[in-house]
Amino acid sequence: MKVPSLTSIACAATVAVLAAAPASYAVDLGKANPFNWFKDKEENAPDNRQKQGQEAAAAAMVGDARTALSTGNSSRAQDTFKSVVKQYPFTAAAAEAQFEYARLLHANGKLQESYDALQSFLTKYRQSQLFSNAVQEQFEIAEEARSGKKSDRVIFVIPSKIATSEILKMYQGIIKNAPYSKYAVLAQFAIGEIHQDKGEKLLADTAFQTVVDNYPGTRQASEAQFRIGAISSSAAKRTQDSSNIVKARDALEVYKANHPTGDRIGEVESMKQQTSQLSGSRSLEIAKFYEKSGKPKAAAIYYNEALKIGASDSALKARQRLAALSVSHPEEMKDNSTLGATDYTVPSAMNLKNRPDYAGPPAPELAKLGQKSKMRVEKDDFMPIPLKEPELPTRPSAAPAPGMLIPPAPGDKANAPQLPIPPAPGMISPNGGKSNDNKPVEVPVPTPN
Repeated sequence: MKVPSLTSIACAATVAVLAAAPASYAVDLGKANPFNWFKDKEENAPDNRQKQGQEAAAAAMVGDARTALSTGNSSRAQDTFKSVVKQYPFTAAAAEAQFEYARLLHANGKLQESYDALQSFLTKYRQSQLFSNAVQEQFEIAEEARSGKKSDRVIFVIPSKIATSEILKMYQGIIKNAPYSKYAVLAQFAIGEIHQDKGEKLLADTAFQTVVDNYPGTRQASEAQFRIGAISSSAAKRTQDSSNIVKARDALEVYKANHPTGDRIGEVESMKQQTSQLSGSRSLEIAKFYEKSGKPKAAAIYYNEALKIGASDSALKARQRLAALSVSHPEEMKDNSTLGATDYTVPSAMNLKNRPDYAGPPAPELAKLGQKSKMRVEKDDFMPIPLKEPELPTRPSAAPAPGMLIPPAPGDKANAPQLPIPPAPGMISPNGGKSNDNKPVEVPVPTPN
């Protein structure tokens, strides 16, 4: 037998309603649609006149609920608060009723229902003066659900068990509702602690790093930075992953740079020492493996690493082995003369000060760029630029003095110098070849017999 579908049944019902309706009356097709029969009615905002009457009625019902609560009838008070929200959702009393209804659920030990009721309040009545109180109430509920301890207001005996995934959603909802409140940083830090307690290293690191990035300067940010280093340091002891050592070293260095007098500075120094010992021991083990394998160059690399970043005992053993390798393999060790100045750590640790997320003192190059230029106070040979440009040499208008090499300007015949006329061949010129009237004098030259 073929079973009719829900759609065919609805269509048949619609046809029946239309057929049964008198012709003289109009049929509301929206109400006649069977698919709309089970939908919630849309809330229409009342006009001013209706709102005044609703405010008075809602306030009276809230007063009745408080009276019932004072007489110990919490069940009736809870029902009355719920009725106010349902009947008069657009009144000011409805926000108060929703908040008190959620508090009563909390007092009765219904943590999840209370949190959801507060979430409904925060969604519908964000302008209420009770907004901060509702966020605080949500945080208290999440803390009780996480710890399993009931507060002084809770009157139930057996605490309810809420899954960890739901508790994480509670904290995430608090951050979303009020991301700049004091409860946001507490909720984010709690998320990191939950993942840390469950042994979820990556999720815990991410949560604590979010605290450091989004809420700097807070006490939780300082503690979160320490937790990142502590988690990686603990993981380095259990696994052979060297990245845990590098991350622990980086996180602890950042904590020390930002909080030199912090409460955890003693533990940071102890963890750094443990990390150095662990790093040196592993470098020695790798170096010994390569040395036994007949690869002295590779062994020297890890011995130098243990010498540089290891603890004192590891550094001493590494120095002794390097000296032995220099004697037993002098040719292979010639190329390793500069190993002491080479850094074989992971680049993220080597270039820590150049990373964009580094929060410690600036690198020396950046520090120099940030300094202001200083005035020169020492003596030097630099002369000041003259204010008046010196005159350039020109040709003389008169005849040059004896010994001058600059000839007169072209076309100036009057001032041209008179050069002496050389004597004719066979003539001797006394007085430089000139007479008293500046004419050449001819003197006979005796000839031999």
